Amino acid sequence: MEPVTDLATDRVADIDRDARGDRRRPGPGRALLALLVLLTGLTLLAGYANKARCVGPEFDALGRTTPDFTLRGNRDLCYSDITKLWIGRDIDRHVFPYLTGSITPDGELRGGTVEYPVLSGLLMWVAAIPSHTDAEFLAWSALLMAPFGLATGWLLGRLARWRALLWALGPPLVLYAFHNWDLPVVACAVGAIYAVHAWRTPRPLADRAVVAAVLLGLGFAFKLYPGAFVLPLALLVLTAPGRGVPLDWRGAARVPLAAAVPVVLINLPFAVAGYEGWRASFTFQEIRKVDITTNSIWYWGFRPYSDTTNTVFQAAVDRVSPVLVVLSFVAACAVGWWRWRREGSFPWIGVSAAMLCGFLLLHKVHSPQYTLWLLPFFVLLRVQWGWIAAYVVADLAMYVGIFRLFYLLNAGADAGIFAGLTAQAVAVGVWGRAALLVGLFVVFLRVPTTLVVDRLVPERLGVSRARTG
Repeated sequence: MEPVTDLATDRVADIDRDARGDRRRPGPGRALLALLVLLTGLTLLAGYANKARCVGPEFDALGRTTPDFTLRGNRDLCYSDITKLWIGRDIDRHVFPYLTGSITPDGELRGGTVEYPVLSGLLMWVAAIPSHTDAEFLAWSALLMAPFGLATGWLLGRLARWRALLWALGPPLVLYAFHNWDLPVVACAVGAIYAVHAWRTPRPLADRAVVAAVLLGLGFAFKLYPGAFVLPLALLVLTAPGRGVPLDWRGAARVPLAAAVPVVLINLPFAVAGYEGWRASFTFQEIRKVDITTNSIWYWGFRPYSDTTNTVFQAAVDRVSPVLVVLSFVAACAVGWWRWRREGSFPWIGVSAAMLCGFLLLHKVHSPQYTLWLLPFFVLLRVQWGWIAAYVVADLAMYVGIFRLFYLLNAGADAGIFAGLTAQAVAVGVWGRAALLVGLFVVFLRVPTTLVVDRLVPERLGVSRARTG
């Protein structure tokens, strides 16, 4: 008589059925996807209109908005890095990025180098080619990035149906879609999840994970952060055969190798042709000081020691911050491994989301638009609405507070905590987000996904009862 065990010996086959879908349980309809894309497009238009309030109607000889460019951006809450960086990085001169660039000892970029990875720099250069003013640069940048925002809405709709409205109608998309160059990297990260869970193909998980890894590598070449998700993806492939059977070391090893291919192919030509300019983009981030523009707990939590002139403190943050970020990554993966041992599936999406929380909380820079990175995980994971609403409110307080604070400081007005709501809003934003990120780190590691595919197969991604003789 053959004993029945709970070994997941056919887990990979079940994950394959997950990817191909089940005709008895159809995914999102075309009408829903079309509506999500339409609503995303309208939100993107609102986001562009908000930023466009800060440009024109007149321009100086360099194409910079006049009058009062800086004052208007902070006072009217329509600041954008896109228009700000039209001047100062040789973008307005249409210099091809990185090849002739450099960085001064005090961190000033010159000669076409920008502070972002290669694909973001190339995107900026392409948008600048037909532009002669910061207004035109904003318009062309928005035109180039909008398809990535629309694609993200479509992908999230395919993965999570109506919950994708969080992306399509979310306030963060209005505030940050064209605040910086982040829509392409978000699309890469979401596309990787789609490749694993919703790509209807007969290819096994290990092959789909290779495609996802390539997308994560492309994302790394835009803004770095998707590179962190390669580790949990590799652990998903490693553990896919199930408990009690050999781990898939070969399949897991293919994941980081596949992610490295686009990173090398994209960066190597620039590193060879203009190493100093290419390396300067990374050096800028390495030596960037913690200050009021970084919006991180390191600046606000250690006043007045976090002053930029305190070289001891700045050096300490440069060492401590990355160590703590890495430790948060290790902790997230360890919890994911524990869940696999207990439940039979590695929660790679939740682990990735928790790792992102660790980065946002502990990195020395927490730029406003990073909220766009987090937003898809609110769609893809079954986070209670209270968490989401609280984070959106804290983020909005930070956005309004920090730019109004810049306005008051530039005007020489009193910006103290008891002088008005501005500094209080900043406090709510900084510490509210920090507390929520700590909580979300735990929540993301506990909750299941909202993926449509979870309703097509057992939630544990194919755990089944197998017979062994």
